[in-house]
Amino acid sequence: MRILIVEDDAETRAFVAQGLSEAGHQVSVSDDGRDGLFQATGGEFDAIVLDRMLPGLDGLAFVKALRAAGGATPVLMLTAIGGIADRVEGLESGADDYLVKPFAFSELAARLNALARRPTALDSEGAHLLKIGDIVLDWHRRTVERRGRRVILQPREFALLAELMRNPRRVMTRTMLLERVWDFDFDPRTNIVETHLSRLRSKLNAGFDEDAIETVRGAGYMIRGE
Repeated sequence: MRILIVEDDAETRAFVAQGLSEAGHQVSVSDDGRDGLFQATGGEFDAIVLDRMLPGLDGLAFVKALRAAGGATPVLMLTAIGGIADRVEGLESGADDYLVKPFAFSELAARLNALARRPTALDSEGAHLLKIGDIVLDWHRRTVERRGRRVILQPREFALLAELMRNPRRVMTRTMLLERVWDFDFDPRTNIVETHLSRLRSKLNAGFDEDAIETVRGAGYMIRGE
C-alpha cells in the first residue's frame, strides 16, 4: 500500500514509517497538517495515518477538509486523546478508525490492513456491484447511482449504505450498524447513526419522491427495493 503518515512527533513518525516500510509499504510523511492535506489531495494513497494534534491544521479539520474535497482515502486517526467523546468526534469528522497512543505497531498494521480490505470485501466476479431497487453501488469505483443519477457520499455514508444493501429485506438495528459501520462494541450515547442516516437519506432522495430507506419503528432500518 501507499501510506501517508501525518504526525508532528518525530519519534512516533519515524517509528511508524520504519515499521510500515519494513512491512513492504510505500510511505510518505509530513509533520504539518496543511502540508499533509496538500499531499493527501494531490496523491494516490491507499491509507492515511493521521495525528489529531498537528501544527498548521489539526486532525479533525484535516479530515473534514479532505472529505469536503471529495477525498475517500481511508484515515486512521492516531492520537493520545482517547475519551469516548473524543473517539466519536473523530469518527464523525470523517475518520475511518481511531487508535489511541500508546499503541502496539502490530495493532496499527492490522487496522490499516483491515481498512484496505473494506472496499474489496465483495471482490468476486460480479460481486463488486450491489443493486437493490433503483440503487447501484460499485465497490471497485466507490460510486453510488440511483436511476443513473450519481450520488456523492462521504466514506462513512457509503459504508452505511453498503451495509444496508448487503442485508436486503432485513431490519438493521442501531446496535448492528454501530458494530459493523463504526466498529463500536459499545453504545456511544450519541445520535451518530441517526445523523449519518439523515445525511444519507437526503442525498439518496434528492429529486425522488420515494424514500430509499425505510424506518421500522422501534426496530431499525431497511433498504427499500426487493
